[in-house]
Amino acid sequence: MSGTGNCHVNAVTESFFGTLKSELVCLTKYQTRPEAKYSIFEYIECFYNRKRKHSALGYLSPAEYENQWKLTIPRVHFTGQRSYSLFPK
Repeated sequence: MSGTGNCHVNAVTESFFGTLKSELVCLTKYQTRPEAKYSIFEYIECFYNRKRKHSALGYLSPAEYENQWKLTIPRVHFTGQRSYSLFPK
């Protein structure tokens, strides 16, 4: 088992927290803990996952990448009935 903070084993997590710190936390002075939690939540949910482009995902946001991936999932079709997606919109 690796030690805490082993960047070779935890590369994705280490990269994310490095980005979070450099793009948000180090640039902001928080007055309260709830203010910091809300700011970090907003950053992750509204910017990082929906708008920020990721090179590992072909310069798509995680939301765009997930939507494209869902289009590749085969649809289930029952004879004589309509087809159903495993991931409804």
